[in-house]
Amino acid sequence: MSSTFTNLLYHIVYSTKHREPLIDVAWQNDLHSYIGGIVRERDGIAIQIGGMPDHIHVLAKLSPKRAIMDVLRDIKAGSSKWINDSGRVRGRFEWQSGYAAFSVSQSQVERVVEYIQAQAEHHREVTFRDEFLGLLRRHEIEFDMQYVFEDEIVS
Repeated sequence: MSSTFTNLLYHIVYSTKHREPLIDVAWQNDLHSYIGGIVRERDGIAIQIGGMPDHIHVLAKLSPKRAIMDVLRDIKAGSSKWINDSGRVRGRFEWQSGYAAFSVSQSQVERVVEYIQAQAEHHREVTFRDEFLGLLRRHEIEFDMQYVFEDEIVS
């Protein structure tokens, strides 16, 4: 085969440090656009970005030339700097150190887009913590609760 063909689709989820509700609806769309720009600069396509004041969901098609951890590092570092430099929050804005990334088949893209678009409705009944743990379980990702949320003490 003389060419390389990929369709690397990911549903990525990460939260603000300590899951603080710092993302204001007044600038949330600007943040999503900024994140989309970072994805584009890394040779990717942001299909849908959404979330809540304490977390972000990104559905993106990423380039095989880039490791997902590098793209996420750049998204989180760049967007934190943008938020802090623009004075959009009181104090220092940070993202939680980890993230979750789930592969998505092309046949499920519309379903994931709808899920991300319905975040406000979804979170009327489900906390981010429960949503995140549910996503890990649904994707059969093994985890130790003591390492899921860095600010929780699990006994």
